[in-house]
Amino acid sequence: MRALVFRGPMDLAWEEIDTPQLMEPRDALVRPLAVARCDLDPAIAIGLYPMPAPFVMGHEMVGEVVATGDRVGGFSPGDRVIVPFQLSCMSCAPCSRGHTNACENVASGTAFGLGPHGGVDLGGALAELVRVPWADVMLIPLPPGIDPIAAAGIPDNVSDGFRCVAGPLEERPGAPVLVVGGLAPSVGLYAVMSARALGSERVVYVDDDATRLETAASLGAEVIDAHGRWDSLKLEQRFPIVVDANVLDAGRNFALRSVEPCGVCTSVSGGATSNADVPLQAMYLKGVRYEIGRVHACATARPVLDLVSNGVLDPSWLIDAVVPFSDAIEGMTMQATKVVFVNDFV
Repeated sequence: MRALVFRGPMDLAWEEIDTPQLMEPRDALVRPLAVARCDLDPAIAIGLYPMPAPFVMGHEMVGEVVATGDRVGGFSPGDRVIVPFQLSCMSCAPCSRGHTNACENVASGTAFGLGPHGGVDLGGALAELVRVPWADVMLIPLPPGIDPIAAAGIPDNVSDGFRCVAGPLEERPGAPVLVVGGLAPSVGLYAVMSARALGSERVVYVDDDATRLETAASLGAEVIDAHGRWDSLKLEQRFPIVVDANVLDAGRNFALRSVEPCGVCTSVSGGATSNADVPLQAMYLKGVRYEIGRVHACATARPVLDLVSNGVLDPSWLIDAVVPFSDAIEGMTMQATKVVFVNDFV
């Protein structure tokens, strides 16, 4: 079958690889229909985020079930499904607590479209077919009437933006939210969208990108142009809930400065380097709670889908381009906040 293989920075190609087969009774084979470009994908493609090669790219997918193992109840060929990008058994202690990114039964980081972790390579969504282990608990039915293109980002970036504000807003209903945008462009804007959907009384978005500022304003946020002055920028108000989607040290530290005493800052990334400059003493004196970690995709995608189904959240608002699989190499690095690739190989 054909798959988009990453072999190194700026070295992507559609190649013929082995077609996946059902290997276990709980497996399913899924044909990707719509695959969203994760914020991380362009950084991988150009070498900004080094990853061991080769591997098949793509991990935000909506697909169609092609075949199921004997123990995959509730799904049949032809069903449309969302596939969370992290592999999770949904039965171990962490998964049972909702910490599905820390499943005890797989190596840390095991996911679609991000290469082998702990010796396990699940393949990627930019391919003609994907094998999904534990499909009986991994697959999420796509409700009728929801466009696969609109839902394609739910497995990762949409859910990531949602989780940044959902927990803090549950603790403090209606609280104002500050989102600091940057190198995780769609996640930051999905956080804006989610904060509005979950009832925040005021959402402020800070960035130095004119296009993202305009998009945030269209989503109902107050916008502030940082003009690249992250080190010196100060806001008149501090916020109980702050989201760092900037990724760089200066932007993250601005986010941390902007948290009110005993507030919370959620980060969507571990930073651009292995070591980060974090102002721990200032955070200690203010009592800032700093949350950092990957989204729990299997657990979070379901409440996000509920919001989409109820018309409260519309992920398609951020989609700049819909690109066929056959043009995915160019689409992987095109200038856009959110790109969705559609399977034209069917």
